[in-house]
Amino acid sequence: MTAQPHDDAGPARVFLVDDHRVVRTGLAAYLATEPGMTVVGEADDGRRALEALAVLERAGELPDVVLMDLQMPTMDGVAATAEIKRRWPEVEVVAVTSFVEEERVRAALEAGAAGYLLKDADADEVAAAVRAAVAGEVHLDPAAARALTAALRAPRPAVDALTAREREVLVLLATGGTNRQIGRHLGVAERTARTHVSNILAKLGLVSRTQAAMWAVREGLVPVEGRP
Repeated sequence: MTAQPHDDAGPARVFLVDDHRVVRTGLAAYLATEPGMTVVGEADDGRRALEALAVLERAGELPDVVLMDLQMPTMDGVAATAEIKRRWPEVEVVAVTSFVEEERVRAALEAGAAGYLLKDADADEVAAAVRAAVAGEVHLDPAAARALTAALRAPRPAVDALTAREREVLVLLATGGTNRQIGRHLGVAERTARTHVSNILAKLGLVSRTQAAMWAVREGLVPVEGRP
């Protein structure tokens, strides 16, 4: 079953994902007063968000837009965004976070986010981001846009920055390997594999395994179908 097409005369359906109840409550309270918007559900981490969206899909009530926190336990917002776009490409995601670092902005957008807001954004900016996502447009917080623009002008880290062993670890990570599985494959301790992963993230200026996997795909180290 797929989502019902959005009717321009009806409300935009919004789903909230944040591990802080006060944030979800505040967003829900505001959106309840915003004309043309309705909150259809919420979750406190990415994994529970996917479970809730699957339930909404079976009812034919998928949201139009998910407002997604990025830093959460169990499954972070970048991984959850990528999975939402894989399973329900018609659902748009807007990242709502406290962080404006370029790598986080890039990770969210590469995962498929249609917007990036800071948690101190004005209420009307949240509404504007939701409406932009429904319209198929990208809405970026000005600070996030500046960070991304500055990074695009700067030289990007190359595969050559990694050692042969680190490239091997990166490929294993990008194809879904856990630290334990990587260690077994290489014949090293899990702690050593974890150290390799940390070094890779530091060298590439990345913040998560998901972002590293996307980087490996973009650089051609693994085929697209090899992504976790």
